[in-house]
Amino acid sequence: MERELLARTGVSFTAIPAAGLHGVGLRRLPGNLMQLVRGYRAARRVLRDFRPHVLFFTGGYVAGPMGMAAGGRTPIALYVPDVEPGLALKFLARMATRIFVTVEETQAFFPKKEVQVVGYPVREEILAWTREKARKTLHLPADARVLLVFGGSLGARSINKALLEALPRLLPHMYVVHISGSRDWPMVEERLAQLPAKLREHYRPYPYLHETMGAALAAADLVVSRAGASTLGEFPAWGLPAVLVPYPYAWRYQKVNAMYLVERGAAVLLLDEDLSQRLEGTVLDLMQDVARRQAMGRAMRALFRPQAAREMVQGLLVLAQEGGSTS
Repeated sequence: MERELLARTGVSFTAIPAAGLHGVGLRRLPGNLMQLVRGYRAARRVLRDFRPHVLFFTGGYVAGPMGMAAGGRTPIALYVPDVEPGLALKFLARMATRIFVTVEETQAFFPKKEVQVVGYPVREEILAWTREKARKTLHLPADARVLLVFGGSLGARSINKALLEALPRLLPHMYVVHISGSRDWPMVEERLAQLPAKLREHYRPYPYLHETMGAALAAADLVVSRAGASTLGEFPAWGLPAVLVPYPYAWRYQKVNAMYLVERGAAVLLLDEDLSQRLEGTVLDLMQDVARRQAMGRAMRALFRPQAAREMVQGLLVLAQEGGSTS
């Protein structure tokens, strides 16, 4: 996934073997440890050839081997996108020179470190859309109520299935922009063919959106999605009220993200196991309650920090100037 996305932007990509250790079970643990050893060796080669001035980590398995390979010779900066940091970032924090976080609450996880709250960086091309242009691009009426549903780059099967089941009751009241992910696209196509022509006019399904993801966000009145870190940046950028369905198998990070927004009046929480019973009613209630949606939108917008990317870049440049090349 990362290789494909970076290729679209012209950024070079080098893969480093890595694997998780937490919760993998005894049968997989030896193989994952070997993957990390191979990753450590590969990371040393990358450091030797690329000679970076600073290392910047946002989490993930690969952070461990690369951080260990650096051995304190290169300044390390961390960015914690979620409210609660993952294990890799907690491990690397002891080596980090600077830590950036999305929200103030994350500071509690790093009591002995200097932490800078910057917000979540949002791509300029996402923010460039106007509501009018977005709706024209997606062929949506200017005065329609629009629901956006998506589940991340691979899609979310439980969300997709619950939405497809509810479509006949939702589409008479709103337009639905549905980004299903490529894995479930055949299921979406089958359901689309079954819809009556009148309802089909209100349905805008896509397997994935690249350049026009910003249009989907700008055009929507309400969003249903997982609660990955991007919800802390992209939804506030548009003041977009949300129904959040945390992925139940991602430790607790998504639920913590969702609760952060729920507690501030910007979102509603639905558990994955309740989707089939509650999605339809929750969406219809929110779409009909304009005052509540507007209040949620204002609460969401108040969380946006537009200078997040700039502040991180400035911090990284300072570190690069201080650190010099790796030897």
